[in-house]
Amino acid sequence: MFIATGFFSGKIPFAPGTFGTLAAIPFALVFLIIPASFYGVYIVGLILAAIYFADKAEKIIDKKDPGCIVIDEIAGFVVALSIVPVNIYTLAAGFFIFRFFDIIKFAPVRYFENNFSGGAGIVLDDIMAGILSAAVLKIICLSGIF
Repeated sequence: MFIATGFFSGKIPFAPGTFGTLAAIPFALVFLIIPASFYGVYIVGLILAAIYFADKAEKIIDKKDPGCIVIDEIAGFVVALSIVPVNIYTLAAGFFIFRFFDIIKFAPVRYFENNFSGGAGIVLDDIMAGILSAAVLKIICLSGIF
């Protein structure tokens, strides 16, 4: 439960997803210390671990996709920052862009939320929100804004 709730950040009674995304910042900072050739392994490992821990926590809580499980926000935020240089600007912009896509749940995000169950259902919609966020962040970075 400690891992699934993002080190208990998901237990905060208001905006657990927002606090879970804040808990993801150290996981995004890992990109500063690992070689780019390991990004894929890191991301896939994090996603698989998120699915595993989310699935176990959902069974313990006995509720579909409870808000306190925020390991999905952690994995999604890491995906959002995976194709841009990690710095204070991309962390801040990525935070707001990711939260936007995670909350609004456009069709591709909603598809994963509605068509998968268990840990995969909890995590994959956030991964899609992370992919959409990564695309927006990349466009912003390529535009030279930061």
